[in-house]
Amino acid sequence: MSDGNISYLPTDGLSYDPNEPKFWDKAALDKEITRVFEICHGCRMCFKFCDSFPKLFDLLDKTHEGDVRKLTAADIEGVMDACFQCKLCDVQCPYTPRDNHEFQLDFPKLVHRYDAIKAKTEGLTLRDRVLGDPDLTGKLARASFGLANTMNRVSAHRWMMEKVLGIHHDKLLPDFASQTFEAWAAANGKIAPAPKPGEAPEAVLFQTCYVQNNEPQIGQDTLAVMEKNQVKTACVKGLQCCGMPKWEHGDLEGLRAQAKANLDLLTPWVEAGAKVIAINPTCSMMLRREYPTLVAPEDKPRAEKLAAAVRDPSEHLWSIRAEPRFNTDFKSTPPQGAVAYHAPCHLRAQAIGFRGRQLIAKIPGVKVDAVQECCGHDGTYAMTVEGFEASQRVGKRAFDGMAAPGAKIWATDCPLAAVQFQQHAGVKPMHPMSVLARAYREDGFKDDDGKG
Repeated sequence: MSDGNISYLPTDGLSYDPNEPKFWDKAALDKEITRVFEICHGCRMCFKFCDSFPKLFDLLDKTHEGDVRKLTAADIEGVMDACFQCKLCDVQCPYTPRDNHEFQLDFPKLVHRYDAIKAKTEGLTLRDRVLGDPDLTGKLARASFGLANTMNRVSAHRWMMEKVLGIHHDKLLPDFASQTFEAWAAANGKIAPAPKPGEAPEAVLFQTCYVQNNEPQIGQDTLAVMEKNQVKTACVKGLQCCGMPKWEHGDLEGLRAQAKANLDLLTPWVEAGAKVIAINPTCSMMLRREYPTLVAPEDKPRAEKLAAAVRDPSEHLWSIRAEPRFNTDFKSTPPQGAVAYHAPCHLRAQAIGFRGRQLIAKIPGVKVDAVQECCGHDGTYAMTVEGFEASQRVGKRAFDGMAAPGAKIWATDCPLAAVQFQQHAGVKPMHPMSVLARAYREDGFKDDDGKG
């Protein structure tokens, strides 16, 4: 420890709940920053994740003689800004509330608190607002009738985006679909009205803003796989982004508005007994882990009920593996019988296991090689000027690990991780639901790249 024996025990400034007044007290936050940084300085277990910890340790070792109390406001801002909320430090940390440890340390939530206070006092930037609202971005892109996709590949336009919005000019941005998942679901009779008590289907789909706006096929594949396994799954009209893009920029009120809209739509299904299948691990983590604390006080009871009902699609399918309806009648096998599987950080944070990997291994003749390294995309971090190159450095272990087995089919539960691998490793992984959907079909993998 530093001279003066900074206590590792929580200060009276500890708060991870924005409904508590002291959460917004800058002086209270500063007490906790000093304490948490002192613990991390003494532990150093998390040196290999994001740049937050190497930056902190370098400052303490090379500039401030190991004394966290000498860190300047600019030093602290640099450490906080380097966190991209992968949550792996929380998974690794032995001092967390999750482990009922007396230190009650949650570094990612400390950063969220810092960002929320900063957003409240300084306001949101234009980039924060744009990246924080993927649903609006999707609507505007569709209104351009495909022009947005074209312009995202025009060098001059991308340089202008970088100058105006701070979105790196080389970042591969996902295309916007001309038809949303919801529009497809409505056209195919998948949208259902809120059920009466006792009449709900087994599950309702939270397709996520990415599937809604960018890759509806993942949602279609998920429904197809659920149907193959007799999991009756309905779709709901009007669901919004889970709110993580807003919250990672400190926009609590924006998050709460989206959460309230989703709770209004999903609560009747949950109360009628349906599970909520969220396709993206970030979204399932948000609904399951973050909503109960972050929503407005009046919405907390509903958020807690929703959290208990949330499932990852592979998690739900794995839960019925002992039932007769579990379908292993696969008709196609990936090339060479090999799949490289990436375990997303936000799936690891939920501690539910890698069920997508286990389901893919059920395909006859398939060997799955798993990689548990961060890909570096982490929400909108890899899109930013300051995060683009760092995200590649952070993700290199994952890129190399996925390429090592030589598999032609790659899989990951996170669609944004798939974009990161596509750009920096040359292969775009499929969602496990898409792998299974193809395996159920004849000639599902007739093309070596999995685009059959």
